[in-house]
Amino acid sequence: MSIGNSPEDDHPSDDRPAEDSPAAERPAEERPSIGHVLRQARVDAGLTVDEISTSTRVRIPIVHAIEQDDFSRCGGDVYARGHIRTLARAVGIDPAPLVAQYDAGHGGRPPAPTPAAPLFEAERIRSEPRRPNWTAAMVAAIVAVIAFVGYTAFSGDEDGDGGQQVAEGSTPSKSAAPKPSGSKPADPKPDPSDSAVAGVPRDKVTVKVDAADGRSWISVKDHNGRQLFDGLLKQGQSKTFQDKQKIDLVLGDAGAIKLFVNGKPVDNEFEPGQVERLTYTKGDPEVG
Repeated sequence: MSIGNSPEDDHPSDDRPAEDSPAAERPAEERPSIGHVLRQARVDAGLTVDEISTSTRVRIPIVHAIEQDDFSRCGGDVYARGHIRTLARAVGIDPAPLVAQYDAGHGGRPPAPTPAAPLFEAERIRSEPRRPNWTAAMVAAIVAVIAFVGYTAFSGDEDGDGGQQVAEGSTPSKSAAPKPSGSKPADPKPDPSDSAVAGVPRDKVTVKVDAADGRSWISVKDHNGRQLFDGLLKQGQSKTFQDKQKIDLVLGDAGAIKLFVNGKPVDNEFEPGQVERLTYTKGDPEVG
């Protein structure tokens, strides 16, 4: 018989509150990685890497790398997010949580997209030539014109006959010189949408791709699946394609592209780095 023991002393030490237990201090299991989720969803969908690559236009080595959580071959954060969205949609899962998980592990989304390396291991792009300093050139031209006008006026006042010679036309070069501004007004440049509308045949589908906001890889095929173009379109460049039935497009960075279909601009809300597959036919320009 035990004497002086309180009821609390009969409880074993492992009946302490859960918050005092060391097990409560262990962190929760981390959620599966992006590559694991994409790989498992692909396997559950019964798809091979080759089939995913064919349907999404993402190269096989890049698909393998992403499924192993290696995003170094994507060409930058913008393209990595685009690949994650494309692969997630291809295997039938919501891409938003995966993109958020990528942003959380890579410092979050940048405030503004920075130029990324070309898609699909394209060759290095030469740096653009240095733009001329038009402000300095304009100032120099104005100074030259003012100096010439002052010299002409001074030489005319210095000699009493100088004014008569100018009036009689004996020195036409000096009197005609101050007129450069009257013969120089340039014709207004046509609006790109006007030029896109002009001359578009109604019996064909015409697609103009304009890299107005940045460079982007594009792939273009006709209705027979024949490759019309596959490569990088630099910022400021544009290309026009025609076919008698349809045009299939793949845009590596849809946010950098402006489209004109059958002579009409196509309004879109594509995000920078977003990969898009589009199809256009006669009578569009709705997104295909």
